[in-house]
Amino acid sequence: MTTHKLLLLPGDGIGPEVMGEVKRLIDWLDAAGIAKFETDTGLVGGAAYDAHKVSISEGDMAKAKDADAVIFGAVGGPKWDAVPYEVRPEAGLLRLRKDLSLFANLRPAVCYPALADASSLKREAVEGLDIMIVRELTGGVYFGEPKTITDLGNGQKRAIDTQVYDTYEIERIARVAFDLARKRRNKVTSMEKRNVMKSGVLWNEVVTQVHKREYADVTLEHQLADSGGMMLVKAPKQFDVIVTDNLFGDMLSDIAAMLTGSLGMLPSASLGEVDVKSKKRKALYEPVHGSAPDIAGKGLANPIAMISSFGMALRYSFDMGALADKVDAAIAAVLASGLRTADIKSEGTTAASTTQMGEAILKELQKLHA
Repeated sequence: MTTHKLLLLPGDGIGPEVMGEVKRLIDWLDAAGIAKFETDTGLVGGAAYDAHKVSISEGDMAKAKDADAVIFGAVGGPKWDAVPYEVRPEAGLLRLRKDLSLFANLRPAVCYPALADASSLKREAVEGLDIMIVRELTGGVYFGEPKTITDLGNGQKRAIDTQVYDTYEIERIARVAFDLARKRRNKVTSMEKRNVMKSGVLWNEVVTQVHKREYADVTLEHQLADSGGMMLVKAPKQFDVIVTDNLFGDMLSDIAAMLTGSLGMLPSASLGEVDVKSKKRKALYEPVHGSAPDIAGKGLANPIAMISSFGMALRYSFDMGALADKVDAAIAAVLASGLRTADIKSEGTTAASTTQMGEAILKELQKLHA
């Protein structure tokens, strides 16, 4: 049996708590002989700053490059608001994405039937929702140069962020979206702002060319990103795979996340190119939620997004799609039983701590393997 190398980076706030539930799952898979994982743990974000005065150490960065996948918790909190910009907790995550060349961010927005009423939208609008947002992750305005704040004198300053995309960057993220669509409902919606942005014009051209040349069997639609955000709220089930740039992907995926009722429910995957020789790709898996320092250490955190992120690792890094399906089924079964953490609690349901929710999901998974 192949041994898979995992680097666990719990991070800050509730990160270590939800990571603990993933570690429980990994340990059981090892003990049951279902899969074999070699795990190591490192520091990132505020925890790394406290220990090393950097957002991730060179040693832990080397471990990340050597791992088959990185499982990431969450970073940040008020404690580190005053640290220098270059070593802020979020810089550790940005460096991981950049140095591992993780250009494709996959953020599913799935509404479990048991949670349809937790959404701010009507049940009929979100029940059965299953969207995949594919966000370009290493280009665009977050990384473009120049990126400066200049003192103009007389109390005036000028801030510059630069939106930059090359053809190859758009081509490779488009291919990820089209390949995913072929395994889903065969539809891609590309979102940009070609009406006011030159980068949007190029994005539209390149996605159209890739579609015509390589994926004519997939349905392709183009939509302006602002109207796309509106349609996500008005009629979200019309979408299957949405592909968009770094900035719009950041915003649209958070909109889609709230359609499901809670940020605590949603996982994500950040993927690199497939290596031609090894057929492997660098990957990082993380929940969409933040570090939630206000509830850290209280046993209130929802571990489902973290567990689902590990499920995505099983699917996209280790070719264990059937096991990933069972993880998803275990989560759905626990939710259907009425167990809820504080963020998704409603009348008539049973309150559960972080650990109780993690244990319940593991028990359901064990039943599926019995």
